[in-house]
Amino acid sequence: MKCYIADVRRSTRGPSVIISRTHPGLVKRLFELEVPEVYDGIIEIKEIAREPGHRTKMAVASRDPDVDPVGACVGPRGSRVRMVVSELNNEKIDILAWSEDPAEFVKNAMSPAKAKKVIIHQEERTALVIVPDDQLSLAIGKEGQNVRLAARLTGWRIDIKSESQFRAEEEERLKSLAEEGGPYC
Repeated sequence: MKCYIADVRRSTRGPSVIISRTHPGLVKRLFELEVPEVYDGIIEIKEIAREPGHRTKMAVASRDPDVDPVGACVGPRGSRVRMVVSELNNEKIDILAWSEDPAEFVKNAMSPAKAKKVIIHQEERTALVIVPDDQLSLAIGKEGQNVRLAARLTGWRIDIKSESQFRAEEEERLKSLAEEGGPYC
C-alpha cells in the first residue's frame, strides 16, 4: 500500500512519522510514478483539490508546447490515470488544463460540465458560471461536489446559473433600469 509522508516529528519516544492516504500530495506522487513527463518536470501539477474516496480535480500545465498535459496524464486509452485510480480505490479523477486566465481556469475546472460563459468579479474574487439548462445539475454535481471542488481548485467563489435563469435575471435588470430611466433608455 502506498501512502504519503505528511510530517516527521521528534517526540520524547523518538521520531514519529505521520503518514496519510488522504493528503493531496499522494495524488501528485502517484502521478509522478505513473507519468514520466510529470517526474521529469515537463508537465507540472499546478493545483489539486480532493475529497478523498470520492473525487479529485487536478490542474496540469506543460512546460513544452508540444506536450499535451492532460493527454499525457490520462495516457494511451486511459492507462496511466487508471493505475492511479485503482491505487486510490476507484476514486474519480478529473484532469484539466491549468490557465493563467481566471475565466478560462474556472471554465476548465467545471468539467465534466461545459460552461457557456464565465463572468469574473475580480474585487470579490467571485465567478459567475453560465451553463446550458440541461447541464446545471452536472455542473453542481452530487451534493454540490463538482462546484465545491472547482472552487477549492481555483480559489474563486463560484456561482452557477443556467442560461434561462441568467437570461430572465438580465431581462428583469434591464426592465428595472428602464423603469428608473437608466442609461439604456
